[in-house]
Amino acid sequence: MLKGLALTPPVIGRISIGKVEEKNGKNVPVKDDEFTITTQVQKHGKWIPHPINEQLRKANEKLRSIPVMLLFDDPDLNLRAQYSLFDRQTGRPICVGNGESCKRTTPEGVKSEYCPSPNSCPIGANGQCKPYGRLNVRIGEDDEVGSFIFRTTGFNSIRTLASRLHYFSALSGKKLSTLPLELKLRSKSTTMSFRTPIYYVDLVIREGMTLNQAINEAHKTYEERIQAGFKQEALDEAARNGFAAGVFEENEEDGVAIVEEFYPEKTAISVREGSQSAITLAEKIAEKAANT
Repeated sequence: MLKGLALTPPVIGRISIGKVEEKNGKNVPVKDDEFTITTQVQKHGKWIPHPINEQLRKANEKLRSIPVMLLFDDPDLNLRAQYSLFDRQTGRPICVGNGESCKRTTPEGVKSEYCPSPNSCPIGANGQCKPYGRLNVRIGEDDEVGSFIFRTTGFNSIRTLASRLHYFSALSGKKLSTLPLELKLRSKSTTMSFRTPIYYVDLVIREGMTLNQAINEAHKTYEERIQAGFKQEALDEAARNGFAAGVFEENEEDGVAIVEEFYPEKTAISVREGSQSAITLAEKIAEKAANT
């Protein structure tokens, strides 16, 4: 097997609450007030809707809830969230950290360094580095190990999803993979949003079920899987080892689309003080390394 390659859950589609549109000759991200489920294929610069996108809509209503199942029992395998910094020009991951330590690309290779969080980091400040989360979920029964991925740099979505996953794991006796759940779009207003609604993603018990009913269903399905020979613990361990096999989860191929949608600022370019010549983010990191 190739070394240094992260083995991530197979992805067969995307879940988003926004899109990229062209304005004044530039592609800019635009937030939305509903979910959109797409394939992994683009046409004319736009993601092609997945057939299940229309199946889940009721009449002409907006899609604001999606019935889902999770792949893993471990909350941190279903949702991976780190502070992440990408090269805006190439889409290549530059630095990934958790607020304590980080893995950073340097001229001498990838190094482990102290991670003070974005606001206190000279490289990641000013919006260059953001919280970045990836949630993998199953939709439907066509592919029991294939997933749809929801990506976000929204702190509200990351914090809410992480909390729900850990709470539901505790309540269900670590039976997250068989718990009937639902992604739900919520809104709130803050002073930072100038009291206009901002949307974030929540994870709740599936509509029409109580918590007790959902937990009973999870344990029943779990036992049926055991009788069939399904090894959930082994699947979790395989996923854990797969993520650990690579330095970064994203590659340059996915990175370009990621930075276009989630890192729209001109974070890959900085201007030297007293000069009009621009330098890339990689050059900035190399310059910092040379001065330390």
